[in-house]
Amino acid sequence: MKKILLLLLGSASLVLVHAQKQEFLNPPKFNDTDLSKQKSVLDENTPAEILYRSVHFMIDATTGNLYKTYFYRVKIYNKDKAEDWLNLEIPLYQSGNNHETLNKIKALTYNLENGIANPVKVEKSSKYKSKESKYVTVTKFAYPNVKDGSILEYQYEVVSPFLFSIPEIVIESDTPALYTEYILDTPSYIAYNVNYTGSLSPKYRMVEETNLYGTSYRTYRFGYENLKGYKTEKFVRNDRNYRTKISAELHSTNFKEIKLYSSSWEQVMKRLYEDEDFGGELKRSKIAREILPAGISDLKNDTDKADLILKYVQKNFTWNKDKGIYTEDGIKKLIETKTGNAAEINLLLVMMLREAGLKADPLIISTVENGLINLGSPNVSNMNFVLAAIETKDGFHIYDATAKQSSIDELPPRDWNQFGILLSKDKVKQIQMVNAKPSFTYLTAEAKINEDGSISGMYTDKDTGSFAMFAKESYDENAEKYKKQYKENYAIDFTEIDSKVLENGEFESKMKFSADNLIDKIGKKMIINPMLFLNKNSNEFDQTEARKYPIDFLSPYTKVKKIILEIPEGYSIEEMPKNKRIVTEDKEIEYSYAVEQKGNKLEVTSTTKIASPDYPKEYYPAFKKIWETASKNENQVISLIKK
Repeated sequence: MKKILLLLLGSASLVLVHAQKQEFLNPPKFNDTDLSKQKSVLDENTPAEILYRSVHFMIDATTGNLYKTYFYRVKIYNKDKAEDWLNLEIPLYQSGNNHETLNKIKALTYNLENGIANPVKVEKSSKYKSKESKYVTVTKFAYPNVKDGSILEYQYEVVSPFLFSIPEIVIESDTPALYTEYILDTPSYIAYNVNYTGSLSPKYRMVEETNLYGTSYRTYRFGYENLKGYKTEKFVRNDRNYRTKISAELHSTNFKEIKLYSSSWEQVMKRLYEDEDFGGELKRSKIAREILPAGISDLKNDTDKADLILKYVQKNFTWNKDKGIYTEDGIKKLIETKTGNAAEINLLLVMMLREAGLKADPLIISTVENGLINLGSPNVSNMNFVLAAIETKDGFHIYDATAKQSSIDELPPRDWNQFGILLSKDKVKQIQMVNAKPSFTYLTAEAKINEDGSISGMYTDKDTGSFAMFAKESYDENAEKYKKQYKENYAIDFTEIDSKVLENGEFESKMKFSADNLIDKIGKKMIINPMLFLNKNSNEFDQTEARKYPIDFLSPYTKVKKIILEIPEGYSIEEMPKNKRIVTEDKEIEYSYAVEQKGNKLEVTSTTKIASPDYPKEYYPAFKKIWETASKNENQVISLIKK
């Protein structure tokens, strides 16, 4: 990933670059001919296309407020596949007595009627507000009368008192864009770190100090033309990390004297420990001392003490799904209600670990969906989650009590995002987070071949480690959808699906199945793939273009597919499938396929072992080859002959 960091520290020697003359903040007039367009010139199969996109951030030198102005014009080619564009959500933030205000909103749907553009406004009655959390309210509305060929347009302005962090804007969208521009205008006495990440270069670029709005301003302006939609790759957990995007964080102000806001992680630590909703809560040691589990003083090993405390917090407190590094209602309220946000639960865990005599500190992170931490631009706004860490003689260990299934160094998938910042009381340490604990998946089918050629039996899908936590999260999000996936993925009739967390934290789904389409009967023969519905019938490493990004599996893993097939009485196997084993030279990737007959039962076992959680893109050909080998072997068939 190419990364460019523009670190602007109030210097007057800034750069002015023009790829060619460009007038920013000048949206083109609506063009009726755009309504007649049948497809995009950038991608003829895209369901939507951005005709014009402008994002403008301006800090008013008089009021000190941040004005966030958005203008989008989007062409819809296929309404059914462009659902992301049919609704608009505008988040508004608040903290204490400070809050953002929505101004000047205008949204329209254009359709071509009798050769003339007919605009339909979004009515006030169709807009509604939803309070997502203590700090966020979202205004939502749906566009009216959207059809294939419509053009959607919206403009709105948000006035914000929060200058600390300018929202991150992703330039590379899934939707192709004819024109996109990003503008940040800030008075010269307010300096930002502007972070430019990604591989795309703007066609138009302007970074200069100039006179705007009647005073001296520093302006950053980037314009892009003819951007194709971002192409995703499989085995990338968050491709947002690799897309071209721009963000800005307050570095310093100079009102007669310079005040730094994000010069170092040490300064971030100092601010957090001085904050009542972080450091203030960590001082409430008496609360933690009073609820330490019985028997903690009898344990001699630090990790044993930590495990006991973790289990106590997991058992007695429940995460309300709110992220954040600050407490909302406070740890005292958590003790009363037994429910709290991530900061409340894991800061309580830190406090209890400290009271038990362990060297424990909070570890702040950015979760996977929030994007990577920019280590070169220290800022608390990068972070959205807090974990607990202890230091022992054999190194650091990390805990997350928000997940009931987690254990020492075994965290939910959302937590594994490369780096964390450890905040002890007197120093800061950057921790590289590598998910070294392997996960296991066991797919087991015990089946019987019936005389009529149908097959019936029991199927079990069991996950351990990070995979178990991922499965549980998916199940909790939508249990019916989770169960439905079995029928959709395998085209088999599954019934009595029972999914649950086992006592050891594993997640298991058991179900009955039956099928009459797995056997071909030809005279006295029955031809069947003994892998049944678990055969690998396609290669997931099927990318034809050169791989761009690392390969991410979340954790090292072993997947075992085992089929125990009962052969009907009076039948014999004409020829057994061939066994196979393949291992890369560095032993990082291993695959085996083994078949064994035990009496009237045939046992088939397919095992895939991946030794590391992620790999550089250069490993892609090796994975492709092994997956091809797996597919070939798992599609061997046997012939059962009636004696």
